[in-house]
Amino acid sequence: MKFSILFVFGTLTLVGCSNTNPVRPEATSNPPSAALTTPAPTAAAAIHPSPDAGFGFNGDVSGFPTGRVFVSGGGTFDLASGFVRSSGGFSCLEDVRQGPLSVSINPDDPGPCLQGQGVRWDTAELLTSTMFKCTGAAGEPLKPASTGDGRVVLQADFYRAGDGNDESFTAQMIVSETDIAPGVNLWVQGVGCGKAIVHFSH
Repeated sequence: MKFSILFVFGTLTLVGCSNTNPVRPEATSNPPSAALTTPAPTAAAAIHPSPDAGFGFNGDVSGFPTGRVFVSGGGTFDLASGFVRSSGGFSCLEDVRQGPLSVSINPDDPGPCLQGQGVRWDTAELLTSTMFKCTGAAGEPLKPASTGDGRVVLQADFYRAGDGNDESFTAQMIVSETDIAPGVNLWVQGVGCGKAIVHFSH
């Protein structure tokens, strides 16, 4: 009987020690079977190379006839599912007299975004793409920008002090690791473009 117990205990010990990864008990040193290998990237994944990305940024934009706006923040998004969760701070450094930030959608807080106003922004929607201008000049052609690897296009809600959860403005934003036009990588609809500190993680 003693011999049987020792034999069973010894066998269990050998089985338990055959796993070389103490952190992941299910992992073994055996190579994965062909059926469990990762499939090759699909055409859709190649077109939209951002299955899950996080980003952070800060900078200010201008270029339209009036206004200069500071924006900062970050978040995460998934292009395939349309998921986005991002927010940050914003402030109108100069009065904005044209575009979405010049017309409040909050009846309790009317008027344009004036110098010194602005508290925060959050995201209403992840956009796949948009067309934009940096100056608003009639002769400036529209330029395309798409959400993808190192770039995100957002529909954002902007809040002034006292707004609570009722935004005053909604406008599009582009945040990019690389230039979207010469020398700029940040854009706010109706205000313009600027050079921002931007970081994306994938």
